Amino acid sequence: MTDSIARTEKQLGAIIRRARKQSALTQGALSDLIHLRQGTISRLEAGEPAVQLRTLMEALSALKLELVIRPRTQASAADIEDIF
Repeated sequence: MTDSIARTEKQLGAIIRRARKQSALTQGALSDLIHLRQGTISRLEAGEPAVQLRTLMEALSALKLELVIRPRTQASAADIEDIF
């Protein structure tokens, strides 16, 4: 898996969902690995903001991912124009 940037809960949830699917795990299988309910995994992947940090860290660990904190990049107007 390549590096991914998440700036919102929904983006983080999408990254976790993608990693789970790449690992050929169902939500139920992942929930069994970290001893949580499948519904909790569903909420995490949906980007619901009330998910506990411990749940996030356990899911990342089970998916062999790590959280990296760095200064946020700032896009310039020229960078945005290049997208279009």
